[in-house]
Amino acid sequence: MSETEHLLQLDRRHWVHPVVPLRGHEARGATIWKSAQGIHLVDTEGRRVQDGFSGLWCVNAGYGQQSLVKAAQEQMQQLPYATGYFHFASEPAIRLAARLAALAPAGLTRVVFGQGGSDAVDSAIRLTNYYFNATGRPDKKHFIGLQRGYHGSSSTGSGLTALPLFHRHFDVPTARQHHIPSPYPYRHPDGPDPEAVLASTVRALEAKVDEIGADRVAAFICEPIQGSGGVIVPPPGFLRAMRATCDRLGILLIVDEVITGFGRTGPMFACEAEGVSPDILTLAKGLTSGYAPMSATMMTEALYAGIADAGADGTALGHGQTYAGHPVSAAVANAALDLYLDGGLIENGKQVGSYFQARLKSLEDLPYVGEVRGRGLLAAVELVADKRTRQKPPQALRLGQRVFRHAMEDGLVLRAFPDDILGFAPSLNYTESDIDTLIQILQTSLKRAFAESF
Repeated sequence: MSETEHLLQLDRRHWVHPVVPLRGHEARGATIWKSAQGIHLVDTEGRRVQDGFSGLWCVNAGYGQQSLVKAAQEQMQQLPYATGYFHFASEPAIRLAARLAALAPAGLTRVVFGQGGSDAVDSAIRLTNYYFNATGRPDKKHFIGLQRGYHGSSSTGSGLTALPLFHRHFDVPTARQHHIPSPYPYRHPDGPDPEAVLASTVRALEAKVDEIGADRVAAFICEPIQGSGGVIVPPPGFLRAMRATCDRLGILLIVDEVITGFGRTGPMFACEAEGVSPDILTLAKGLTSGYAPMSATMMTEALYAGIADAGADGTALGHGQTYAGHPVSAAVANAALDLYLDGGLIENGKQVGSYFQARLKSLEDLPYVGEVRGRGLLAAVELVADKRTRQKPPQALRLGQRVFRHAMEDGLVLRAFPDDILGFAPSLNYTESDIDTLIQILQTSLKRAFAESF
């Protein structure tokens, strides 16, 4: 038995994988990655493929960045762990908190660290509840999100996620979690006119708050671009409109930039494109370029003051995790910020992102591509059976999965969403030549999949 076969057996017997049909995974077996460099992954059979999805939207700097490896190694040797509890701290985490406050949209001055995006959203929810309790508004406990939104798979955040898979058998959403229609121009009842979609979304939020009662609604949460919902790009001005609506209704705005942060859409944060400062900002993934687990939940000074003043009698804030502010993760995050800023990755991402969007848009000439959408190095290709009616392909064909399989065979990893939407998130170190290779493989894979199916 080969080493790969042995590993496959162990995997089938013991590892419960996330977001796969478990019996199907037992039958299929895992693809086991062995190494990575630049934009490429290599599996245990020696197959080398271009990673068009940055791991899980997270390896923004690409693989093999030695400055990140060195930062982790040196911090491991000097101080491998330090708690943030009981007034303790470490230099890397302190410096990272200050740097994030300087880089984030104006007014976000305070940072709560965690291990990942689900942690970040949970912190946002818990601290929002704490804030309203502490400031004498205990009825403001309801949260509103968007259909097709994704805010993690924890016991709390999964209810604000609005994808059926993350609700099935999990007893979410709770009675305090609500959703309004996605600002999805391609399939919106009021679309595709951007102004109509935007106005409809504002009206939906106003109506939902009115239904619940403004004195009972705590916050509205959204992604600047809905990632796991199919890379849904809202109309221009979406965040500005949501900011204004939340202010008018007296509720907080939570912006989830777990996917869109750290150059993914062009600027450091997608909020910058519209000059919006939320009350709470959630970050993860690109924060460390996926090299170590870490997240950050950022809040305004006003929210912090309300929370901090509740402990003026000496009562501690009962929130935190063992690995929050981990010095090794913080050292890696600081090194990643150096690469984004001083290493030119943000600027390269902007340039290559424009080229990527233009090349990908040319695929709309194909008869089975309904829409190409995206921003920067984040994009989706939505497949259809009929371009005129926008009819979806028969579900039984699993067309997106067919494209995925052909792409893997030809040397490209992409994301195949369940509803025949293909997702892309190339890393910021891609070149235009790399994009050309991605497009060539994708075109071939699309043609092969449709030739088999129709």
